[in-house]
Amino acid sequence: MTAVLELRGLQTSFVTPAATIHALRDLSLTVQRGEILGLVGESGSGKSLTGFSINRLISPPGRVTEGEVRLHGQNILALSEPEMRGLRGRKIAMIFQDPMMTLNPVLRIGTQIRDALLAHEKLDKAEVHRRAIAALDEVGIPAPEDRLSAYPHQLSGGMRQRVAIAIALLHQPDLIIADEPTTALDVTIQGQILALVQRLCRDRGTALIWISHDLAVVAGLADRVAVMYAGRIVEEGPVDDILDAPAHPYTQGLIASVPVPGQRGGRLQQIPGRMPLLTDLPPGCAFAPRCPRATEACATMPALTPVNSTRAVRCVHPLIKGAEA
Repeated sequence: MTAVLELRGLQTSFVTPAATIHALRDLSLTVQRGEILGLVGESGSGKSLTGFSINRLISPPGRVTEGEVRLHGQNILALSEPEMRGLRGRKIAMIFQDPMMTLNPVLRIGTQIRDALLAHEKLDKAEVHRRAIAALDEVGIPAPEDRLSAYPHQLSGGMRQRVAIAIALLHQPDLIIADEPTTALDVTIQGQILALVQRLCRDRGTALIWISHDLAVVAGLADRVAVMYAGRIVEEGPVDDILDAPAHPYTQGLIASVPVPGQRGGRLQQIPGRMPLLTDLPPGCAFAPRCPRATEACATMPALTPVNSTRAVRCVHPLIKGAEA
């Protein structure tokens, strides 16, 4: 069966007169129908840029310079911009961290849903009204008909994010890219939205890429996880396997830095140093300067090597056997 999304050797670069910066390198991923993939890493690792690259929303001087983005087997990087606009919102939807990046502050909610519907479908006024109410009701917004006349500023942050999700789901897209959409919300609302997207993926078969720096959220939401560092995937596999037995020292460091309930008073572990600048990457493995297992062999970039049929790691000295590059 053809995957919903396949990334094959994706590279996104920023070309300036001073230098060419390769922000994403050799990025390969597969997301199946109904699957939730968690994309995790520190700020600056390339998570959000991956989402924008898939949707072809990179602003100059940035552009995808190598690789393929295949949606149901079709390389969408080869499409014209009008053809790509026909896919955005219909086949591929994106939910941003700040719902005000999706919502226009001077237009009523009903107007924005109407415009999103009519961008891809020819509907009469009555059908638009019915679909708008159904969309808000599906994401758990009370009194949905009354909300159609509201402006975004009249809704709470959680309500605005639900509206953004409702708009993303209007055309039942095959793929949703969610860029840390619950970061600014309180824990209760966050839990409600996580339960909502899990249910929608299960019921509709929508593939979801959930971009986050929060491993606790990813642990409870995702089926698989891909860990990014300095523009590359360093580990990928089923979420439980990776969180229980990380193979890459960076993944282990991320997990160890998460507070554990019931262990008050102890010091949190941390990864020493900081992520290198993309303009000043060390030779070979970018994590080597921060890694306690680094040796001279790490001066050569390792390949993303299979551990078994479901896991892969990019490391010369992995933490589990059978994963050596």
